[in-house]
Amino acid sequence: MMDLDRIIDQLHIYEKKVLKAFEGSDKPLKPEEIAESQKIDIKSVMSASGALESRGFVRVMKDADEVVSLTEDGESCAREGLPERRLIEALKGEEELEMSELSRRAGLDKKEAGIGIGWLMRKGWGRISQGMVSAVSDGTPERGADERLLELLLERGSVRIRELPDELRGALKDLKGRKGIVDIRKIKRHTIELTTEGRKLLERGIEIVEEATQVTHEHLKSGAWRKLHYRGYNIDAEYPLVYPGKMHPLRRIIDEIRSIFLKLGFTESRGPIVESAFWNFDCLFQPQDHAAREMQDTFYVKNPAVTDLPCEDLVRAVQDAHETGGSTGSEGWQYEWDRDVARQSVLRTHTTCVSARFLSENEPPLKMFSVGRVFRRETITYKHLPEFHQVEGIVAGDEVNFRNLLGILREFYRKLGFEVRFRPAYFPYTYLSTECEIYLPEKKSWIELGGAGMFRPEVLEPLGVETPVAAFGLGIERLAMIRFDIKDIRMLYQSDLGWLRGLPVTGDLEL
Repeated sequence: MMDLDRIIDQLHIYEKKVLKAFEGSDKPLKPEEIAESQKIDIKSVMSASGALESRGFVRVMKDADEVVSLTEDGESCAREGLPERRLIEALKGEEELEMSELSRRAGLDKKEAGIGIGWLMRKGWGRISQGMVSAVSDGTPERGADERLLELLLERGSVRIRELPDELRGALKDLKGRKGIVDIRKIKRHTIELTTEGRKLLERGIEIVEEATQVTHEHLKSGAWRKLHYRGYNIDAEYPLVYPGKMHPLRRIIDEIRSIFLKLGFTESRGPIVESAFWNFDCLFQPQDHAAREMQDTFYVKNPAVTDLPCEDLVRAVQDAHETGGSTGSEGWQYEWDRDVARQSVLRTHTTCVSARFLSENEPPLKMFSVGRVFRRETITYKHLPEFHQVEGIVAGDEVNFRNLLGILREFYRKLGFEVRFRPAYFPYTYLSTECEIYLPEKKSWIELGGAGMFRPEVLEPLGVETPVAAFGLGIERLAMIRFDIKDIRMLYQSDLGWLRGLPVTGDLEL
C-alpha cells in the first residue's frame, strides 16, 4: 500500500503543479498546455514530468515529426520559377537558341543554366543538338508536382511530411536531390499522460503551498520558521550513479605485487627498456644462435643500432663461458662468440637483464625485485601481446638453495590468494628450474603463471658472484586476467569505460 499523504508531502512544488493540471481532464496533455495552466515554464514542466515518470505517476510519450520548408533559394524558385521553367519560357516563339543566349534571356547564371538544361531534358520539355536548345512542343508544359509543392510551401511556410499526399512526397524526393531548395528538420513532440497511480494522488488531494528551501537567520529570529512548509525527504529516491576515480586494474595488480615484495624485505630495482643483447642474452648464458634472438622473437632497434659493452673483464668472462664454459666445469656452447652480436640494441625481452645488472653492481647477500615492461614479437591475440609487464626477482646468499626459492614463491602466491604447485622445467640460464602453477577452484584446474630456478654457474661466475642465486619471474597481465575474470588480454588496454566503471573500488595499498 502506498502512503499517499507521505508521497504527496515529498513531491516538489512543480511536480504537484503538473499533477494539478490533470484535474478535470482524462486526456494526455501537451507540456505547453500544462505550462500555460499552471504558470510555469516548459523546462520546469519537463523536469517535473521526468521525476514523476520515474516514480510511475505519469507517462511521457515522445513523437518526432519531420517538417519541410523552403530555403532562401527555394523561395526564389517558388516565386520566379525553377530554372527549367524559366528556360522553357525563354524559348517561347523561338525555334532554337544557343545555350549562352538562352541563359541570358532566362536571367540565369552558368551554373543555374546547366542545372536547368539537365532538368529540361529529364522532364522531356526540350532537346539539345550541337549546342542549340529547342522546345519539344509549342505549348507551355503543365505545372509538375515539384512546382505545386513549392507553391504549397511558399503559401504555408512549412508542412509536416506525413501530411503530404503521395504525389507531393515523390516530388519532395526530387527537390531534396536538388541541394539548397528545401530544408527538412525533425521536431520532437511530447505528451504527458496521467497513470492510475498518479490519479490516486490527485484524488487524494494536492494542495499547492509555497515551500521553504532553506531556513534563514531572519526566519529563526522572527519565529517565521514555525509557519513555513518544508518538503518531506524521500529516503527511497534513486541516487545518481557515481563513478569515482580509481586505480587502473593493471596498475592495482602491479602495486599489490610491489607491496608484497617490499614487505618481504626485497629491494626494488629498475633498468633500461632499450637494452644491449649482451645484458639481455649473453650475460644470461643464452647462445648467440638461440631461436629467441631471431627477428621473429625479438625487436631490434635501429637507432641506436649498437650499444657499449661493459668493462673488458666482464666481457671476456662472458665470452669464455660461452666458448669453453670458463672455470665452471661446463663445456660452454662450443662456438666462437661474437662481440658485434652482443652489442646489438634490442627492446628487452624479459626483466632478467635487470637482475644480471644488479648482481654485477651489488654484493650478496641481497634480495631484489623489478617490475617493468618487456617486448616480444608476438602476434596479437586474445592471450598474447607484443608488449606486457613482468616481475622478476633474485635472492642471493651463502645459505640460499632451491628449497628456499620454493618457500619464497609459495609465500608470495599465498599473499596473492593462490594455492601453488611446482613442476620441473627448462630455462637456458637456470638449473634446477621450475614452473609455478596456481589452482583455480571455479575451473577446478591448474594454470602456469611463472618460472623460477637457480642461476647456473655460467651466469654467476662472469659476474663475480660466488654465492647461490635463486631467480623467479612471472607475467603480470595473465595474473590480472585471472584476478578480474577476463578472457581477452586486450581488455586491459582498451579503456572500456563500462568495464572499468564496473570494477570494485579498493582501498590504497600500504607500501
